[in-house]
Amino acid sequence: MEYKFCKPDAGLVLSEGHCISGYASVFGLRDTGGDTVQPGAYGASLQRLAARGDKVRMLWQHDPAQPIGIWEEVVEDARGLFVKGRLLPDVARAREALALVQAGALDGLSIGYRTVRAQALATGGRSLIELELWEVSLVTFPMQTQARISAKSGLMADLAMATARLREARAAVARL
Repeated sequence: MEYKFCKPDAGLVLSEGHCISGYASVFGLRDTGGDTVQPGAYGASLQRLAARGDKVRMLWQHDPAQPIGIWEEVVEDARGLFVKGRLLPDVARAREALALVQAGALDGLSIGYRTVRAQALATGGRSLIELELWEVSLVTFPMQTQARISAKSGLMADLAMATARLREARAAVARL
């Protein structure tokens, strides 16, 4: 597993951190609670966050008292909710999280949200249509088994994201 260090934005006065990325949510997959997130579920929430200059928080195991880093990129693409950010080395729990990730003992991602709009499914569970996203946590056991920190290098994750965006753009142009 290869990791890439992220450079802080010129306007930020933060310590450089250890870069992680992955999918915090994958569309169309039923989680262990029976819920399935639909494409577009995060769009309005991400727009509202951006409009007020706020960010999705990076937490340890959904504990609001334990922020461990900064999500610098949170985007909805054709596959799901992609996140990329930095574990902050000045935070003790972030250093512990990094050690666990590097050892392969921790690789789960999980979302903290409020349901805005959902539809009950005949088979049980819900189809989640719109969510108010609050945070994405590093967790031991994600509700959605595919929500994981990427094992790809930073460059490969960037290429995968660029490829997904190009496919989306090509599909949008084809619909015109």
